[in-house]
Amino acid sequence: MELASELLAKLLERQPLSITFPELHLSGAALLESASYQALCQIQAVLRDDSLDDPQCFQKIEEIVQIFEQLGSNCGSRHDF
Repeated sequence: MELASELLAKLLERQPLSITFPELHLSGAALLESASYQALCQIQAVLRDDSLDDPQCFQKIEEIVQIFEQLGSNCGSRHDF
Protein backbone atom coordinates (compact mmCIF):
# COMPACT_ATOMS: atom_id res chain seq x y z
CA MET A 1 0.00 0.00 0.00
CA GLU A 2 2.91 2.38 0.70
CA LEU A 3 4.14 2.00 -2.90
CA ALA A 4 0.69 2.82 -4.22
CA SER A 5 0.54 5.95 -2.05
CA GLU A 6 3.98 7.08 -3.22
CA LEU A 7 3.12 6.50 -6.87
CA LEU A 8 -0.21 8.28 -6.54
CA ALA A 9 1.43 11.24 -4.79
CA LYS A 10 4.03 11.54 -7.56
CA LEU A 11 1.37 11.38 -10.27
CA LEU A 12 -0.80 13.96 -8.54
CA GLU A 13 2.04 16.42 -7.99
CA ARG A 14 2.40 16.68 -11.77
CA GLN A 15 -1.23 17.69 -12.22
CA PRO A 16 -2.38 21.32 -12.23
CA LEU A 17 -4.10 22.41 -9.05
CA SER A 18 -7.07 24.73 -8.97
CA ILE A 19 -8.68 25.97 -5.77
CA THR A 20 -11.85 28.03 -5.90
CA PHE A 21 -13.92 29.94 -3.39
CA PRO A 22 -17.33 30.37 -5.03
CA GLU A 23 -18.57 32.96 -2.51
CA LEU A 24 -15.44 35.14 -2.71
CA HIS A 25 -15.90 38.01 -5.11
CA LEU A 26 -12.44 39.59 -4.74
CA SER A 27 -9.25 38.59 -6.51
CA GLY A 28 -6.37 37.37 -4.38
CA ALA A 29 -4.52 40.62 -5.05
CA ALA A 30 -7.52 42.75 -4.05
CA LEU A 31 -8.04 40.70 -0.89
CA LEU A 32 -4.39 41.07 0.09
CA GLU A 33 -4.43 44.80 -0.69
CA SER A 34 -7.51 45.28 1.46
CA ALA A 35 -6.00 43.40 4.41
CA SER A 36 -2.71 45.29 4.04
CA TYR A 37 -4.44 48.66 4.01
CA GLN A 38 -6.47 47.76 7.10
CA ALA A 39 -3.27 46.70 8.89
CA LEU A 40 -1.55 49.97 7.97
CA CYS A 41 -4.51 51.96 9.29
CA GLN A 42 -4.34 50.07 12.59
CA ILE A 43 -0.57 50.61 12.84
CA GLN A 44 -1.00 54.31 12.12
CA ALA A 45 -3.63 54.60 14.87
CA VAL A 46 -1.27 52.97 17.39
CA LEU A 47 1.60 55.26 16.45
CA ARG A 48 -0.57 58.39 16.56
CA ASP A 49 -1.78 57.64 20.08
CA ASP A 50 -0.30 60.59 21.97
CA SER A 51 -1.64 59.32 25.28
CA LEU A 52 1.42 57.08 25.60
CA ASP A 53 4.71 58.70 26.68
CA ASP A 54 8.23 57.54 25.86
CA PRO A 55 8.46 54.85 28.58
CA GLN A 56 5.37 53.34 26.95
CA CYS A 57 6.98 52.97 23.51
CA PHE A 58 7.33 49.29 24.24
CA GLN A 59 3.54 49.11 24.47
CA LYS A 60 3.19 50.79 21.06
CA ILE A 61 5.55 48.28 19.50
CA GLU A 62 3.76 45.40 21.22
CA GLU A 63 0.45 46.59 19.76
CA ILE A 64 1.99 46.66 16.27
CA VAL A 65 3.35 43.14 16.75
CA GLN A 66 -0.12 41.99 17.81
CA ILE A 67 -1.67 43.48 14.66
CA PHE A 68 0.72 41.47 12.52
CA GLU A 69 0.00 38.35 14.56
CA GLN A 70 -3.76 38.85 14.08
CA LEU A 71 -3.10 38.81 10.33
CA GLY A 72 -1.25 35.52 10.72
CA SER A 73 2.24 36.99 10.36
CA ASN A 74 4.71 36.37 13.15
CA CYS A 75 7.44 38.82 14.06
CA GLY A 76 10.25 36.30 14.30
CA SER A 77 12.43 35.57 17.28
CA ARG A 78 12.46 39.21 18.41
CA HIS A 79 9.01 38.57 19.93
CA ASP A 80 10.06 35.51 21.96
CA PHE A 81 9.49 36.88 25.43
